[in-house]
Amino acid sequence: MTQITHRRVPLGRPIFPNRPPLSPQEIARRKAEKEAFAQRCQVIFDQVYPELVTSHYNWFITIEPESGEYFIDPDKEVAFQKARQKHPNTKIMVMGLNSKGTCGRI
Repeated sequence: MTQITHRRVPLGRPIFPNRPPLSPQEIARRKAEKEAFAQRCQVIFDQVYPELVTSHYNWFITIEPESGEYFIDPDKEVAFQKARQKHPNTKIMVMGLNSKGTCGRI
């Protein structure tokens, strides 16, 4: 059995001090990738939302934008597992089929 050790990190200190910080170009690249992924998912969501919201209100939808496939279920974890079974190594977005498209409260 592996023993778990807890290491306290003082406030203001990096959790992984040996990891070099990201460059501004890398931060901008990652942000652009996230936004492009979100836009591709939003296009699919906007296409299927009108027909699904009436019969599946407050369900969850998981979207895989490369194939354009989506999976719905009333349970968020089940919807995610459906998508993960079909697309095990891709990024998947989870959204809510409600008036705002969100999955929870902030």
